[in-house]
Amino acid sequence: MADQARFTELAMEHMPALYSAALRMTRNASDAEDLVQETYLKAYRSFGTFTEGTNLKAWLYRILTNTYINSSRAARRRPEVADVEDVEDLYLYHRLTPDGRAEPGRSAEEVALERFTDDEVKAAIESLPEAFRIAVLLADVEGFSYKEIAEITDVPIGTVMSRIHRGRRSLQKALHKFAEARGLVGTGPRTAE
Repeated sequence: MADQARFTELAMEHMPALYSAALRMTRNASDAEDLVQETYLKAYRSFGTFTEGTNLKAWLYRILTNTYINSSRAARRRPEVADVEDVEDLYLYHRLTPDGRAEPGRSAEEVALERFTDDEVKAAIESLPEAFRIAVLLADVEGFSYKEIAEITDVPIGTVMSRIHRGRRSLQKALHKFAEARGLVGTGPRTAE
């Protein structure tokens, strides 16, 4: 009983954040609820292996991520393949500024994201291959470090860095397509570096 009370005391505060992450992963409220429920069940069962004083949130995210990956792999049986080698850094940013130059005092993200609706950004994130989407969400939305993401996803830190980099580049390309469709940028080649 002591473990149950301690688990409840420590773990339940993370449920809203885990649900948000699960919703972004599954793209479906019912599936997200099931994923969080399964995550908490697994966490409760193995709470005795958790070392108190370490990062409980990262431990829970690792269980959530592994549970999601295992269930989606079983459902699909085939990994998603992405070809993003042709995407350059700052692809979208250079196309959203009128002359292809950076705006002083503003980050690329600020300039680019203010021109898109929430639904467009969400659709672009959802279009990412699973491994990239999870890495980008854990880094940019949840705020985990590369080391924490490596522990959560159980992959080497170099792989995490690569997935985040490639995921962000793919996200830029997806958002560029929305920008073209809305007439925010031309479809021709970029004129300035």
